[in-house]
Amino acid sequence: MENILVAGANGTTGKKIVNLLKNSQYFQPIAMVRKEKQKEQFEKESIKTVLGDLEKDLSHTVENIDKVIFAAGSGGKKVVEVDQEGAKNLINASKKANIKKFVMLSSMGADNPEEASDLKDYLKAKHNADEYLKSANLKYAIVRPGSLTNEVGTGKIELQSKLNKKGSITRDDVAQTLVRSLHDDAAINSTFEIIQGDTLIGKAMDA
Repeated sequence: MENILVAGANGTTGKKIVNLLKNSQYFQPIAMVRKEKQKEQFEKESIKTVLGDLEKDLSHTVENIDKVIFAAGSGGKKVVEVDQEGAKNLINASKKANIKKFVMLSSMGADNPEEASDLKDYLKAKHNADEYLKSANLKYAIVRPGSLTNEVGTGKIELQSKLNKKGSITRDDVAQTLVRSLHDDAAINSTFEIIQGDTLIGKAMDA
């Protein structure tokens, strides 16, 4: 079993990722949370937790960790401090700890934030974090979903390095894609966009 640090474990998508990892035969989640009181919900489920603030030293959070999923976000309040610099901070800690793979939850539009009509600052922060990861000498996967919905997942997506169209996708299916990206034979040093589609996630990622 590989130990997977989930940054942003307390978020809506983060919780889905932790649950998938908990039921996986390959991975064991370590939920990274910012506040002591957030630990309880995970510990009740026998999920290990670690306290970590993306704006502070994170070296302790990657001890005994094999791979990382970054699904943290500031919700638009601190895009530079959290979505950009916080991501870089965890990438740096992961490099020092020789993490085997870093899976980044990004966003469609992060490849070209200047073209966005809204969320420009957020997309710029995501773009900078993605570029930093690409140059960090870590194995990585950068997953860029369309707009997120809370509907029940279908297990099917459309995936391209660049889709050239807008679309939405359920958080369930995003979480599944991120977990699938952890595997050694999947999404190696690749960046891709996903929206709801007709192809099973595993198949879309193998293509």
